[in-house]
Amino acid sequence: QWVYNILEKKAEVDRIVHENPDPSNGFVLVPDLKWNQNQLEDLYLIALVHCRDIKSLRDLTAEHLPLLRNILQEGKEAIVKRFGVPGSQLRIYLHYQPSYQHLHVHFTALGYDAPGSSVERAHLLADVIDNLAMDSMYYQKRALTFPLRADEPLFKKFQEAGKV
Repeated sequence: QWVYNILEKKAEVDRIVHENPDPSNGFVLVPDLKWNQNQLEDLYLIALVHCRDIKSLRDLTAEHLPLLRNILQEGKEAIVKRFGVPGSQLRIYLHYQPSYQHLHVHFTALGYDAPGSSVERAHLLADVIDNLAMDSMYYQKRALTFPLRADEPLFKKFQEAGKV
């Protein structure tokens, strides 16, 4: 609901750094709640897509390339304009598995070791764009490895199925 409240301008309107209002290819860029915005060393923003039927990386196809390219380009431009941090100093990625089922992209300072920014969980947006440009169904076909904590319900399901 937090995501929808932001997208519908019911919450955090004053925190919006950038918005592209296009319903298919647009997004809202907001500071992540983990970032207090007092220093740039741990800069952390989230791009929330307006389209509600894209849940995760698995849903993406070449049809979404305009959206992903907008997020990459406009997100970097907005961050350099507002915070003075160039795109070359950003890590821009998607999580798989995501923490919530609404497509969102993380923008963090390159030097910040943000939770979930490791290679096991983070997929760089530039790589996602390249993969989809080569094969529209890349993320429907590819096996994706991801970490799970022992106390997570999904881990328990894998255990019950004999997959761990």
